[in-house]
Amino acid sequence: MRIGFVVNDVATERPEFTTTRLAMAAIDRGHEAWLLGVGDFSHDPSGWIAARARTASGRHRDGPAFLADVQGERGTETRLRIDDLDVLMMRNDPSEDVTDRPWAATSGVLFGQLAAARGVLVANDPFGLANALNKTYFQHFPEAVRPKTLISRDRDTITEFVSDVGGRAVLKPLQGSGGAGVFLVSDEEAPNLNQIIDAISRDGYVVAQEYLEGADDGDVRIFVLNGEAMQRDGSFAAFRRTNAGSDLRSNMHVGGEAEAVELTDEMLEVVRIVRPKLLDDGMFLVGLDVVGSRLMEVNVFSPGGLGVVEELYGIPANEMVIESLERKVELRRQYGSDLGNAQLATL
Repeated sequence: MRIGFVVNDVATERPEFTTTRLAMAAIDRGHEAWLLGVGDFSHDPSGWIAARARTASGRHRDGPAFLADVQGERGTETRLRIDDLDVLMMRNDPSEDVTDRPWAATSGVLFGQLAAARGVLVANDPFGLANALNKTYFQHFPEAVRPKTLISRDRDTITEFVSDVGGRAVLKPLQGSGGAGVFLVSDEEAPNLNQIIDAISRDGYVVAQEYLEGADDGDVRIFVLNGEAMQRDGSFAAFRRTNAGSDLRSNMHVGGEAEAVELTDEMLEVVRIVRPKLLDDGMFLVGLDVVGSRLMEVNVFSPGGLGVVEELYGIPANEMVIESLERKVELRRQYGSDLGNAQLATL
C-alpha cells in the first residue's frame, strides 16, 4: 500500500506529531509512506496530479530519527504521481495557514477533491472537510450535545450573550485551533470584555460559548474511527487533558497534561449522537473534545494525541489506523468505483 500524508509543510513537521507516528506505523507494516505539504501539489495539463514528496526507507526506532531522515539528506524526495497512491490522508491544519499563508488554507482540500475524483481513497473525505474549514461545522451537530453558542462580530450582541449565560463564557476565534486566542470571560474580566471582543474580531468572527460545569478539570479527547469510539482490548483511545495552572486551555502544546480516563456513559452517548453526521461526511479519523455530556470541539483535520494513547494504555493506536486503511484499500479493489469516497472512508 502506498500512502501520502498531507501536512502543512514537511519542513515544519515535528517528531511528536501524530502524522509522524502514523507514517512510521505504515512503514513498519511494510507500506510506503510519503509526506507532502499543501504547497507541493501540481496539476498537469494532461489531467493527472503530482506532488513533491519525501520519505525515509527502513524502520526507525523513534520519531526524531525518522523525521530527521525524511527532512534531511538521508531522505528520498520525488515528484510523486498522486494517481499511483492507494491512500491520501489529509493531516494538514488549515487554521495554521490562515494568517501567514492564506492561499494554503484551502489548497489541501481542493487537491484532495481532485485526487478523490481520480479514484484515490482520500481520508478524511475532502468534500466533507470543505464544509468544516471553520467552527461553524460544529453547529451542524445536534443541539443536545452542544453548549449554548453564539457566533457574531457585534460587540453588544456578544456582551448580551455573556450576561445571559451567567457572566461566564469562553470566547475564541471562528477559525483557529490549538487554543490560540481563547479567553475565559468571568466577572473579574468584565471590564476587559470589550477589548477581548475587539482582539478576536479583528481577524473575523467570534465564537462565544457558555462555560460548562466541570471544564475546570479539563476536557476529554476521544478518538473516533469509522464513527465508533476507538478501542482495543477494553481500552478506549481517549485521555483527559488538564489545564496548565490557571490557563483554561487544555491543549497539549500550550502546556496541558494528559492522564488516563474512563469514558462515562454520557461521553459515549455523545459519540453515538454525532456518529451519523461523521459517517455521512466521510470523517474517518476524528478527535472529539468533550466535557461531561457536551461537545466542545470536533477535530476533523489533524487530531493529535495517538502517541499519548499508546503511552497511557499500551494499545497500538497508530497501527489500528493503518490497519483500517488496509481494509479500505482491499474493499476498493473489490468494489471499484461502486463505493463513493465518503462511504469507503468510513467503512
